[in-house]
Amino acid sequence: MASAGQILSVSYTPVYSVILGKRGRLSQNSICRSRSQRLCTHFRKRNLHTVPVQQHLSPLFSVAPMMDWTDNHYRTLARLISKHAWLYTEMVAAETIVHQTENLDRFLAYTPEQHPIVLQIGGNKLDRLARATELANPYGYDEINLNCGCPSSKVAGHGCFGVSLMLEPKLVAEAMSVIAANCDVPVSVKCRIGVDNHDSYNELCDFISEVSAKSPTKHFIIHSRKALLNGISPADNRKIPPLKYEFYYALLRDFPDLMFTINGGIKSIAEVNAARREGAHGVMVGRAAYNNPWHALGHVDTAVYGAPHRGLTRRKVLEQYQVYGDSVLGKQGNNRPNIRDIVKPTLGLFHSAPGNGLWKRKADEALRRCMTVKSFFEETLDAIPDWVLDETLGEAPSSSVETFANSKTLLPPPYTYTESEQMVLCA
Repeated sequence: MASAGQILSVSYTPVYSVILGKRGRLSQNSICRSRSQRLCTHFRKRNLHTVPVQQHLSPLFSVAPMMDWTDNHYRTLARLISKHAWLYTEMVAAETIVHQTENLDRFLAYTPEQHPIVLQIGGNKLDRLARATELANPYGYDEINLNCGCPSSKVAGHGCFGVSLMLEPKLVAEAMSVIAANCDVPVSVKCRIGVDNHDSYNELCDFISEVSAKSPTKHFIIHSRKALLNGISPADNRKIPPLKYEFYYALLRDFPDLMFTINGGIKSIAEVNAARREGAHGVMVGRAAYNNPWHALGHVDTAVYGAPHRGLTRRKVLEQYQVYGDSVLGKQGNNRPNIRDIVKPTLGLFHSAPGNGLWKRKADEALRRCMTVKSFFEETLDAIPDWVLDETLGEAPSSSVETFANSKTLLPPPYTYTESEQMVLCA
């Protein structure tokens, strides 16, 4: 056991220029048409000083983009737990990128360790999307994703963007074309299965068909709920509209040349693997990966990707995270990030573990006075038993999950469209 004065020697690579320190109870060893065509041509003439694209394992498992949650701090913690999960940024509005050219690192920088990583962009103006992608390209993201699924009134209200874009597939196709023309990596769309009364399976297929036929988009992340734009909150939009996984599996049947990732309501590795057994190309997990990162992410590498066990413990994760946290504390200026920003992603690490309740209470008090991540852990982690800190993950729990098999018995009739419609889509 290391004493409070011992310092960990850990190297980590910078975010804005990044990383890592130590603490007391942590051990020492431890395609283009019309106006979009003009934009593609214009913005393709750009500086190509980009980071070389790395080869990564397929996105069998990914962590959803979540506003105010999947920031640099969370992604750093997530990568310490899983080496292969695909991580998504928070949605960054194209307008923000375009108007913050002197401060791009604040919105786009990340540590190299976070690969594979996907940048999610929000917007509906083609020139802004093109310029934002051009500015983001040198940061070397592994994929660029367009948000067509957020139901927040701030995003989707008044026909703005987010899920409202599902009602304008032609615009989405143009947007994906200009995005693809201004980056060197694959592009994807994250969407719902419908919007308000536009919720039939055929309408979903119309959207997928037009976007994939008129742009280079071959990967769609499908949140298997429709969105309601009648004023309910984003939280209610994750609960009130029913999940229809049968729509997702029907898409696999009707669009065999495309890649689909399933999203919505999936909380455990058992459910992830159950969805994959029924043919899901990839699975995206949202809140569970944030609220319970140890169990939601800890088994990903072994149970999903087949990698060997690393003997990972919470203590080892926190050792490295503390070094990262103290190295970036206040680096953005104006006392940001502050101690609370950095500690926030760790608060679910002991979900349901002995000592979790006491640790949370001590954390709330310590955040009022601690000035470093090291001192925060020194003051709080005595609430957690040593065996919990040093316990390895072991084998992933197995259980029978019939949800997705049952959904496949409810598939809607195959998507059909007339020959004239096909000609329009392929024109």
